[in-house]
Amino acid sequence: MSTQGTTPRLRGSGPGLPEDVLTELRGIVGATHVLSLDGDVEPFSRDATPLFRARPDAVVMPGTTEEVSAILALASRRGIPVTPRGAGSNLAAATIPEHGGIVLVLTRMNRVLEVSEGELLAVVQAGTTTATLADAAAAKGLLYAPDPGSRTVSTVAGNVAMCAGGLRGLKYGVTRNYVLGLEVVLPTGEVMRTGGRLWKDVAGYDLTRLLTGSEGTLAVITEITVGLLPMPATAMTGLAYFDHLSDAGRAVARIIAEGTLPATLEFLDNRCVNAVEDYAQLGLDRQAGALLLFGDDGGPEMVASSLQRMADVCTDVGARGVTLAQDIAGSEALLTARRCSLPALARLAPITMLEDVTVPRPRLAEMVETIDAIASRHSVTCATFGHAGDGNLHPTIVFDPDDGDARHRAEAAFDEIFHAAMALGGTITGEHGVGAAKRPWLAARLGPVQMALLQRIKAAFDPAGILNPGKLGS
Repeated sequence: MSTQGTTPRLRGSGPGLPEDVLTELRGIVGATHVLSLDGDVEPFSRDATPLFRARPDAVVMPGTTEEVSAILALASRRGIPVTPRGAGSNLAAATIPEHGGIVLVLTRMNRVLEVSEGELLAVVQAGTTTATLADAAAAKGLLYAPDPGSRTVSTVAGNVAMCAGGLRGLKYGVTRNYVLGLEVVLPTGEVMRTGGRLWKDVAGYDLTRLLTGSEGTLAVITEITVGLLPMPATAMTGLAYFDHLSDAGRAVARIIAEGTLPATLEFLDNRCVNAVEDYAQLGLDRQAGALLLFGDDGGPEMVASSLQRMADVCTDVGARGVTLAQDIAGSEALLTARRCSLPALARLAPITMLEDVTVPRPRLAEMVETIDAIASRHSVTCATFGHAGDGNLHPTIVFDPDDGDARHRAEAAFDEIFHAAMALGGTITGEHGVGAAKRPWLAARLGPVQMALLQRIKAAFDPAGILNPGKLGS
């Protein structure tokens, strides 16, 4: 969104911030929490997305909501871009400071403020890690259901900003299904609370939902109230091997059609199976065309019955082998095959481009076959894994940057993959977000009317255009 003529010109990506601005920032958060030297700010020029980099002019680490408010008021007044950041674990280049300015790091604000058993909720600060929240809930017999793969390092505010998914998404939903309320700071410095502690509240526009998934373009999240669930008594897992992914796809359709809603329903293609086996030596069937990981949670008898039904479906569809975990330790061992997919693939080449598309569940196998054909056509090495239960795939291309035009071939392949997903009624991202990485395809996904509305919403929240500029079509 252009702000020329109505707002201050954004500064940054130049010789650095003026000394008087740095002095004011140091007065707000303390000198030790403002970084401006090249070596100090360099780690914040990138996140977990490969091939994206932009140097900030300063890195500021507030410790309170009041400090965030003062920083944003200063930035709006002086036209300085601000890029909010948690752990930098996102895979969409959403925290790359493309316009320089300030990277606002919220990891100092990392306390679990409350876990309420009576209200089934928790209140945490922005920089609390997902695993810390989950552990605090579990200590009181409660479940925080969202479980992104980065849960040990990713922050709750980051999960909210990107609307993170996870392995339990089919049964339990994603981050937005558990956000009850937010404390946020608007780009002007105003502090606002949306939602609250209630599971039911329909007063006014649902700004909590709007801010969830807004990728740091509308406000800075400082505190989150999330809903919790009673902890299931047990959780167990099984896996099945198939000669062809299309057979695994038919098993998925049958499992759900017969009334089972698994807590886990994940798949790996053959290339991914072999990469995981090389990495973790789990005894996986290297000849299988696909591995389907299935699991459920709840009461022990219900879980045992559910797993057996899913195993029977896989056998009926023609699985070449089915294994059920015998205990919790065995279940965790099976889940390792899915959780280590990315590090296993990352060993194959220096650059790992992990992407994220979603198609309607019945088109899953067709989409994987399309991905394979595209990869072959562009001569790239691609493996695919993902969430079979909700049609969310993670095609992953690995390459050596010294290999001539390998990067160009990978980018051309992903361009085709994104368009293929949309052609099948799907989307360019199911859980990673848009950021800078998916921006070239956003207009094709949303259309001109939605894009124009996004820009008007952005202008209403951020009249100076300072907050994560350039992201989400702004």
